[in-house]
Amino acid sequence: MQQLIYFIRKYRYFLFFLVLEFIAFNLVINNHSFHKSKFINSANSITGGFYNKTTSISDYFQLNKENSELSNENLLLKNNLQKALQVLETVHISRSIDTIQFKQRYSFINGRIEKNQYASYHNFLTINLGELDSVFSEMAVINSKGIIGITEHVSKNYSRVQSILNTNSKINAKLKNNSYFGSLTWNGSDYNTVQLLDIPRQAIVKIGDTIITGGMSSIFPEGVPIGQVINIKEEATIKRVINIRLFNDMSNLKNIYVIKDFDKEEIMNLEKSSNE
Repeated sequence: MQQLIYFIRKYRYFLFFLVLEFIAFNLVINNHSFHKSKFINSANSITGGFYNKTTSISDYFQLNKENSELSNENLLLKNNLQKALQVLETVHISRSIDTIQFKQRYSFINGRIEKNQYASYHNFLTINLGELDSVFSEMAVINSKGIIGITEHVSKNYSRVQSILNTNSKINAKLKNNSYFGSLTWNGSDYNTVQLLDIPRQAIVKIGDTIITGGMSSIFPEGVPIGQVINIKEEATIKRVINIRLFNDMSNLKNIYVIKDFDKEEIMNLEKSSNE
């Protein structure tokens, strides 16, 4: 308190001058419309800029929440799309909307990648979904751009995913513009490029053609994007290697979807009984 009194006594003339300046400034602003409008516009500009900066900072810290909301919204849309596609297929077959009986084939579970390997020959990812989220082994993992891998080992809350950048990976894939299909593999060279093998020689393949999943397995549904043809190497008279540039940047992944196939168990049991 003593220091405050000493400060006021020491700078009393300067403080008195500031008070008079404030009073004069206030009188000028309130008694002249031109000055008043200029002051209000300037104040609005300053406060507007301040609020814009604070809003930008607030938005930055809300990005995780917004990304989560967008991911949940995409999840809902994907599941609704699967239902709608099944309805359309049923309508096409029955030609009667009144008697539609449909069963959803696929559902999607959204999550995120906790760990991502892409620099070795046997790459794996860890995702934050497990048995408690109805995720089990041999389920497809994708994102909005295309395929990522297949779940392998699953715990209660996490799963290890065999990446498509794994030399042991082999996925059924096909050309989007025709019905020829082959096996998608990786030679361990470039993490942005995979190889499509076993495409028949009579199949016309061009640079820029889109490659999608073939749907011949009970893991990936047909039509999931993979990448585009960048070159074709003829290695033998009956063998050629088609190099595919992935749509995904495998070094920069975060949000993912795990695909659940409701018919998988039935199909696998049927195939098992056929082989016995």
